Amino acid sequence: MSVDIMAAPRSRAWLSRTNPLAKLGAGIAVTIVLLVSVDWVSATVALVLEFALLPLAGLSARMLIMRGWPILMGALVGGYGTALLAPKTGEMLLALGPVTLTTGSVEAGVAIALRGLAVALPGIIVLASTDPTDLADALAQKLRLPHRFVLGALAAMRLVGLLVAEWQTLGMARRARGVGGEPGFFSNLKAQLGQAMALLVQAVRRASRLAVTMEAKGFGAGPRTWARESTFARHDLWVVAGGLVIAAVSVSAAVALGTWNPVFG
Repeated sequence: MSVDIMAAPRSRAWLSRTNPLAKLGAGIAVTIVLLVSVDWVSATVALVLEFALLPLAGLSARMLIMRGWPILMGALVGGYGTALLAPKTGEMLLALGPVTLTTGSVEAGVAIALRGLAVALPGIIVLASTDPTDLADALAQKLRLPHRFVLGALAAMRLVGLLVAEWQTLGMARRARGVGGEPGFFSNLKAQLGQAMALLVQAVRRASRLAVTMEAKGFGAGPRTWARESTFARHDLWVVAGGLVIAAVSVSAAVALGTWNPVFG
């Protein structure tokens, strides 16, 4: 019996039953508000409210860290770089050679790090609670996007899990042949780059075969029908309203505390 390693069980979380476009709209509303201002209050309020929504997406704190640790590291690096390069205003906190930190620069770094996390978290929630097929149906049927683009994106999303499995298989195969076992940072880096190149070659070959197969099956010919209809329901309105509420509360808190700092004007 064959097993499809790309098939994943559909989430039973409440947000998984809502239309993907409603979740995208709510996420875009929050993102726009956070991009307008650079302040730690609006980002913190939005981040706290977004964390409260994690159970609705079927995510735990452990799962969030496992899926979003690259974003966390990127936010920390961005905040640290901002703290180093921001104008040195306020009280001096650290002066160690070229590294100079003040209360103003640290506050700017914290604001950038929090804003990065608050902007990225809605994307993680949407991806974790959305079936790729449902997203493709919504994009094609509701937004009327070209079905060639939609089906290509759907195929790419379905292959992400396969690439992860192939990376692990390549690693075990290379270790079995004695490749990549040398000690040292540069030796390991060289082995990782070689494994990444092998994975890239396999991905390109698989994408070429998949494109030819899809053309042969008529995916790009004539008008297209869809097996499942994408519909909007009452709970979709609650999702959009929730995104607008998060955006409004974040802005109101920043304005009330005097930290609202729009990047334009």
